[in-house]
Amino acid sequence: MGSIHVSNLGKAYKQYPTRWSRLAEWMLPFRGARHKLKWVLQDINFAISAGESIGIIGINGAGKSTLLKLITGTTQASAGAIQTSGRIAALLELGMGFHPDVTGRNNIVMAGQLMGLTMDEIAALMPEIIAFAEIGEHIDAPVRVYSSGMQMRLAFSVATCVRPDILIVDEALAVGDVFFQQKCFERIRQFTEAGTTLLFVSHSTGTVLKTCTRCLFIENGALAFDGAPKEAIDLYQAALLGRQDRAGHAFQVTSSDAAAHMEEARERHDFLVRQAVPLDGKAGSIRTGRAECVGARFVDGGGAEQLTLVADSPATLQLEFRIDDELDDPHAGFKIRDRFGVVLFETNTFCMRAHLGAAAAGSILAVRFAFPLSLRPDEYTITVGLANGGYGEGQFREVICYLHEVTALAVLPNPDAIIWAGAINLSPQLSFEKY
Repeated sequence: MGSIHVSNLGKAYKQYPTRWSRLAEWMLPFRGARHKLKWVLQDINFAISAGESIGIIGINGAGKSTLLKLITGTTQASAGAIQTSGRIAALLELGMGFHPDVTGRNNIVMAGQLMGLTMDEIAALMPEIIAFAEIGEHIDAPVRVYSSGMQMRLAFSVATCVRPDILIVDEALAVGDVFFQQKCFERIRQFTEAGTTLLFVSHSTGTVLKTCTRCLFIENGALAFDGAPKEAIDLYQAALLGRQDRAGHAFQVTSSDAAAHMEEARERHDFLVRQAVPLDGKAGSIRTGRAECVGARFVDGGGAEQLTLVADSPATLQLEFRIDDELDDPHAGFKIRDRFGVVLFETNTFCMRAHLGAAAAGSILAVRFAFPLSLRPDEYTITVGLANGGYGEGQFREVICYLHEVTALAVLPNPDAIIWAGAINLSPQLSFEKY
C-alpha cells in the first residue's frame, strides 16, 4: 500500500487567441480547432514505492503543483496514466475543500466524510483534531474569519487525523508559526516511520534534505532529475540563478603590510593567469566563460594553505577568480554545507555591502573572507560563486561562475574550547550571582 506509478504523464491546457474563440469552436466544430495546447507537464515517468519520502522541487511555474493535482485526481491528465494504491491525504491549496461560511467544527465533519470516515469515527476523532489544531474557541467560528495560519492548522489536523498510506504536502506548512511547524513535521516523521509514503513540495531546500530520501526536480514541465536530494537541490539552485540572469573599491582583504607582499601577489597573478586550471564543480554548477574560479582555499595569516582547521579558531577563506571578460560590478561569495548538504552559512560581497569596483579582462580578483570558525568538528564543503551587477536583497544581473563543492573543509576538535553540542558554537559568556 502507498505506491505511485506515473507513466508518460502529460497535462495541457487550451489557449484561445480571443475570448470569442472558445464559443466559436464549440458552436462551429466543423471549422476545426481554434486553440493551441500549452503543455504544463509532458512525458513524466517515475515510480514510488511504499514508505518512500519524496521531495519535489522546481522554480515557480515548473509544474510541481499540477503534478500533485494529477496524482490526487483533482485534475485530469491529458496524456499518460497514474496508478496509486492506498488512501491519499493531501494538503494542496490552503483551505481547499473548506466552506468559508461554515464553522471549523462543521468543516471537520464534512472533510471527514469526504475522507470516508463514518460519523462515529469523526465524533471519536473530533477532540484530537481540535486539540492538535490549537485554534481554541475559533473552532465554532466561520472559516472565513480564520487567518491563513489557522486554516493551515485545521487543514493539517484534519488531513492527518488518521494515518494515510500516502501523504501529499504542497507548501502548506510554509504558513504558521515555527512551533506548529515543528509539531507537524514530528507527525510526518511518525507517519513515515510507520510506512506512510510522503510527497513533499517545498522551496525550503533544507527541509527537503532533512525530510526526504529522494527528490524529483521538475524543470519546464519535464522531470529533469530523479535521485539524491542533494544533487537535485544543486540543479535547482542552478536553475534559480539562471532565472535571475534573465530577470534583470575592491573588497580584497589583504595583509596589513601590503607592500611586503606585492611581489608575491604579482608572481601569483602571473601563475593564475597563465597556468592555473579552473576548479571543477559538482552537478548544477554554472560556467559562462567570462571568468573562472582558479583558487578556493583556507589560508593562515602568512597566506599558506590550511587543509584542516581547528574549531572555535579564526579562519580565512581565499577565493581567486581569473577575469576573462571585463566586469563592471563583480561580487564574490561562498556557502558552507554540511555532509547532508544543508546550507549552514552563505554570503557574498554585495550582501556584505562592499563594492569591488570594475575588474578588467586578464586580471585576478582575489577575495578573502575572515571569520571565526564556530562550526562543530566535522567535514564540510564549500560552494563559490562570482556574479556581476548586484541589486535588491542579494540578486544579481548576471551569474558569471557558480561552482558547487569546489573544496572540502575538515574541522578538528578544539581541546581548549568549551564542551558543546549542536551545529554552531554560540560562545556564551557566563556570569552568575548568589543571593
